[in-house]
Amino acid sequence: MRVALDARKLHDFGIGTYIGELLATFIELGRPEELVVYLPPGEAGARLPPGAGRLERRVERARPYSVAELWRLALAARRDRVELFHAPHYVCPPWLPCPAVVTIHDLIHLRFPEHRRHPLAPLYARVMLRLAVRRATCLITVSASTRRDLESRLGAPAERIRVIPHGVAPRFRPSDGPAGLAARLVRLGVAPPYWLFVGNPLPHKNLGGLLDAFAGLPRELGRLVLAGIPPAARPAVERASAARALGERVVVLAPLPADALPPLYQGALALVCPSLWEGFGLPALEAMACGTPVIAGECGALPEVLAGAGVLVDPRNVDALREAMYTLAGSEGLRAALGAAGLARARAFSWRAAAEATLAVYREVLERRPRS
Repeated sequence: MRVALDARKLHDFGIGTYIGELLATFIELGRPEELVVYLPPGEAGARLPPGAGRLERRVERARPYSVAELWRLALAARRDRVELFHAPHYVCPPWLPCPAVVTIHDLIHLRFPEHRRHPLAPLYARVMLRLAVRRATCLITVSASTRRDLESRLGAPAERIRVIPHGVAPRFRPSDGPAGLAARLVRLGVAPPYWLFVGNPLPHKNLGGLLDAFAGLPRELGRLVLAGIPPAARPAVERASAARALGERVVVLAPLPADALPPLYQGALALVCPSLWEGFGLPALEAMACGTPVIAGECGALPEVLAGAGVLVDPRNVDALREAMYTLAGSEGLRAALGAAGLARARAFSWRAAAEATLAVYREVLERRPRS
């Protein structure tokens, strides 16, 4: 089995985690037997674990969401004589010489077209998503919620869709004890009590709604820590905080290494994920795996991921969001119960299971190829 994986978005948020964890697990499993990875510039020399000898790295300079990627990737797949091409986001080159598997994480671009910064982005997304649905032999998605969206909004045939949820990395787990946790938080410049938001503050993430809810909480209930904010977005986030007179009550962290997130999750009163829609909601799963309560919007895939192990609210209702935070802050017993429920729920997810299910899709697609 010779497979090409488009890894140019390796450093994006959720998609980057998806690509990186799949790639690491494929290497660990030693499958597929031959894997060609198209990497962004600067990644060709990345260290790989032992057993990666059958992995072939290629630098691909075509920018994501460009016209060039539509033909350059097809030419690369032809040059590398791959049997199957996996697009881990919705852009699938139309002139590929082989079958394609496409992962579509969500249809946020279609649900919130007014939120895109570039005026042509919604059009590009509509065209590419419809092309992917037509071109892919099999579509992978990460939740039943997005599967329903694919069927209802894009007319994707149900028999070509496979739901493979994200996993959660082993590093997301409760730490050894409170002393070690406190020391790690000090190094991050954070002290409990605090609420936590993790993610890129795109409009559908509803950070403004969270700031409104937090502004009405008593000061003694802690600060709001924002992690994962890109440097380019930081000024806008700080202006939004200042407009609500939140001052030092809001802490915007600099970009963090991967190993800094687990203690940050574990030290929080709760992760607050007030999204208007999510195709999955990876931070919610990571927080649960650390034993941290989660408050989330009752939209998209978040109810599916939490499955009763968190607090769901209408994310457009600021009062409901504030009330959930206030109630959780005042009940140590409720926080403990939700933490235990989240830990149990998180055990149902692993990147190994996601990788093995993805490999099964590869085999299924290749077995369906017409024989010459």
